[in-house]
Amino acid sequence: MSRLLHVDSGPYAPPAPARELTAVSADGARLHVEIHGPDGAPAVVLAHGWTCSTAFWAAQIRDLATDHRVIAYDQRGHGRSPASPACTTDALADDLEAVLGATLAPGEQAVIAGHSMGGMTVMAASGRTAFREHTAAVLLCSTGSSQLVASSTVVPLRPGRLRTWLTRRILGSRAPLGPVTPLARRILKYGTMGPASAPHMVEACARIVHACPRKVRYAWSHVLDLLDLDHGVRELDVPTAVVAGTADRLTPPAHARALAAALPHCTGLTELPGIGHMTPVEAPELVTGKIRELVQAHIQAHNRVVSEESA
Repeated sequence: MSRLLHVDSGPYAPPAPARELTAVSADGARLHVEIHGPDGAPAVVLAHGWTCSTAFWAAQIRDLATDHRVIAYDQRGHGRSPASPACTTDALADDLEAVLGATLAPGEQAVIAGHSMGGMTVMAASGRTAFREHTAAVLLCSTGSSQLVASSTVVPLRPGRLRTWLTRRILGSRAPLGPVTPLARRILKYGTMGPASAPHMVEACARIVHACPRKVRYAWSHVLDLLDLDHGVRELDVPTAVVAGTADRLTPPAHARALAAALPHCTGLTELPGIGHMTPVEAPELVTGKIRELVQAHIQAHNRVVSEESA
């Protein structure tokens, strides 16, 4: 995917990586990976959501890469990762394992941040050996583990079979999104962002989402419709922080509260008033700050202890 599809200036313009590589998943799927920041710095891995790409994390990458090694990758079929017929939560977990194996040294740990489907990727991988080896802590942003379509409030009706059917039709539409027009921006803002989102935030999200291939968007919508990762939440036994927007229509805050209650080691739930589903774009400083807090508490503190013990 060309960077010309993204914004080209300001905080949401994708920064140039220090280097790029291709990670190969268990089924041979090839994943585009970007590495930003200095070698040897504490590692952060960023997993984006449905219809997004590494560009979604531009604000976090720009800030964190000053003193962290930031690893961002395109989910299969998204961004510059080729589409694959395998669209399953197991494939998402395989892909994350492949990225961790390709970018981290044996035993090296990172903070992993997942937004929406990226958070579901973390839940799907929570019991995997490579995930357990390489994960110091997790940040889950605007995500849920099951019942996504039934709980969505994109359609302004009372909960029930009609709302669920209409939501499924909308989110699983095969229709092309087309160019980013004023109407397209208004629709995307209504469905995915808070009412006070600034125009440059809406523009960045619209360009990213509209760049996702129609077939990829449709295929992954079915995975999200049938999602059941409640078991993955119970197995996610590393320190985990949860962030959610109170105006999120795609994964309403009830999901975040359920995650916080079910996680074995939840370090806190932060609900952001008036913020929608696109938390890393809508509240970039807060999301970046949460990642920094997790790094300081669970990587840098660990490294200090190891250094003191070896002295």
